[in-house]
Amino acid sequence: MYGASFGSPGRWGQVLQEKHRSASGGTFCTGLATGGPGFYMELKPVFRYINHSMKFEPSYIALFRSGELQIRADRLMGMLQECTLCSHNCRNNRLKNELARCHSGYMPIVSSSCMHFGEEPALGGIAGVGNIFFANCTMQCMYCQNHQISQNWKAEQKNEVSIESLAEMMLELQKSGARAIGLVTPAHFVPQIVQALQIAVSCGLRLSLIYNTNAFDSVEVLSLLDGIIDIYLPDLKYGDDEFAFKYSGVHSYTEIAHAAIAEMYRQVGAVLVTDENDLINRGLVIRHLVLPNDLAMSKDVLCWIAEKLDARVTVSVMAQYFPAHKAAAIDLLSRKLREREYDNVLAMMERLGLHNGWTQEFDSSDYYQPNFSNKESPFATARRTA
Repeated sequence: MYGASFGSPGRWGQVLQEKHRSASGGTFCTGLATGGPGFYMELKPVFRYINHSMKFEPSYIALFRSGELQIRADRLMGMLQECTLCSHNCRNNRLKNELARCHSGYMPIVSSSCMHFGEEPALGGIAGVGNIFFANCTMQCMYCQNHQISQNWKAEQKNEVSIESLAEMMLELQKSGARAIGLVTPAHFVPQIVQALQIAVSCGLRLSLIYNTNAFDSVEVLSLLDGIIDIYLPDLKYGDDEFAFKYSGVHSYTEIAHAAIAEMYRQVGAVLVTDENDLINRGLVIRHLVLPNDLAMSKDVLCWIAEKLDARVTVSVMAQYFPAHKAAAIDLLSRKLREREYDNVLAMMERLGLHNGWTQEFDSSDYYQPNFSNKESPFATARRTA
């Protein structure tokens, strides 16, 4: 491991803080002092902004008050008539339940709505994130750890819910003590999510939204989420289009994902806005899952972030790969990572100056193996990270 003194394995390192008082009452600081069990370890953050001067309010509240949130919801719902919500641009009429690439019609499909304690510690803290897992992913990764819900559309039809029920899920997660609402694989249900948000806000929802995506997103749709989403959590999966098509079934992944993440960056920037407990209220965190045999082309992924986007961006590099779904039958994907492979990626991060973010304990794949047959608690085997 590199970049900081992490302390004993399985715990967050204690990183010294250097604070600089700002004129607005906030703090810029290098480093975060955090502790507790988990399988994430922090690098050396350059700086982030902590706003002590006022209580944080999710951005969508202002849009709700002005009426703009409903305008956005209506515009997004109109896109269902010729669906271009993701970069497949199928143009099927989902208002009439015409199915295409994502096998999803008008109603949102929620595979699980639950408290989750396995996200990066600065996202959920002790309280955890209230995750809403949407079915039928727009990508078809052969190694998908969530394949029970992402690539099983016929079985998932039974999990269709109304927009009102989706709003109720958000409120229930808030009532359960979630620190934020995590929207997992949301791209193909954005109109329904924003319409549900309109209802939930009117009933008292006040939690930040985390947009947890594979980055195969439409820039047009993302632009309509400006001021609605406070925390973007994209997974930049590949640095090479050939492997993206071979193992995830999508064309032009790098161009599409780069454009999508650049739009997220335009909206929230590189500097995380955190609270007095160092938990994120607003910002961008880019995830990258390291694959065996360098099939993700991790060097190209990290070079794009550091050289084309912004080296200050927070990056979460994951070691939790295991040969799930179809991977066991594919020679190059049929094993877990070797420690040397992961260490090589971490060394590349250091050389590129990517010091903001987290790494995982190398044995994290032993703990992060979801089972969505247990809908109420699909991550029962995952270790808490805060």
